[in-house]
Amino acid sequence: MKKIITGLLALFIMGNMMPEVIAQQKQATISFDELTHDFGTFKEEDGNVTCTFSFINTGSIPLVINRVTASCGCTAPAWSREPIIPGGGGFVKATYNPKNRPGKFSKSLTVFSNASKKTVVLAIKGEVIPKVRTVEDIYPYQIGDVRFKSNHLAFVRINHGEKKTIQMQIINTSKESQTIKFDYTAKYLVIKAVPETLKPQQKGYIEATYDAGLINDWGFVINRIKVLANGQAIGNNQLTVSATIVEDFTSMTAEELANAARIEFVDGKTYDFGKMAQSSKVEHDFVFKNTGKEKLILRKIKSSCGCTAVSPKDKVIEPGESSSIKAIFSSGTRKGRQNKSITVITNDPKNSRIILRISGEVNPPDTK
Repeated sequence: MKKIITGLLALFIMGNMMPEVIAQQKQATISFDELTHDFGTFKEEDGNVTCTFSFINTGSIPLVINRVTASCGCTAPAWSREPIIPGGGGFVKATYNPKNRPGKFSKSLTVFSNASKKTVVLAIKGEVIPKVRTVEDIYPYQIGDVRFKSNHLAFVRINHGEKKTIQMQIINTSKESQTIKFDYTAKYLVIKAVPETLKPQQKGYIEATYDAGLINDWGFVINRIKVLANGQAIGNNQLTVSATIVEDFTSMTAEELANAARIEFVDGKTYDFGKMAQSSKVEHDFVFKNTGKEKLILRKIKSSCGCTAVSPKDKVIEPGESSSIKAIFSSGTRKGRQNKSITVITNDPKNSRIILRISGEVNPPDTK
């Protein structure tokens, strides 16, 4: 009797386990022919290269690829979108873009599916022979018959009172000599071509000197400079010159920093006006206090949009005194969410550049 009971108990346990065992056996299985593809060596100018990773569902239920992610934006994946029946095959494609990516590369793709192994990592590699750069590649911007490396001379950051010089390469691609001159009125800029007259196919450079001691401005400053070739303004003949003029606080002593001006906004640096109609205005005063021991100077205040007028109550604020900056936003024909910014430049060493923000929703008129 004991043996019978033991046998029945064993059958009962096995019966309870069978569904779990069967469930474990009913799985999709993804089996790739290869996990790595080597493109070998190829030329950059040949463009995109593509390889296909083939696989078979060696499981017992349909296989579904949920997604495939690439390790780099230079690699674009594609894959079988329909469920793959047991014994059926599918693919994962990888397309690599070699443009501006010379040299060896190694990238990966991660395949996510309902297979017993949830993720599979595929790899591609190869080496891109760099494209032979043409004159047009090296000097992409053209004014007349003279080509420039850029149409923008960026001085980036300049301390107020500092003088800085930068250069940019140019080339005369014509069969005639070209005399390069510049038409501008900014006294703090000196721009010249070296040499001023370029012989046919001759290379040279533009030299620009920015004297931030001669400009009564702060923050981001931009100038448009006309380029003249043999006295003629041809086509799009403008160069952009930009600089961010900042105050140099590095020479201040610890005592001077401790006693410096301090700007502190009482009600924060953001204002949400909620909802407003088109062709209307909303005002807000950003109230602040000089909590430092020296005079606070508002060097410059500028809004990100002509739709926002800004005006300070005072430009010089004594220690312990409060003041405000009024912002007036005009909705005009705008609609939807609006986000505008106001840049404030001060002589506070810890807050020399402050961004104030005004935002809200502009509702168009009801057309019903």
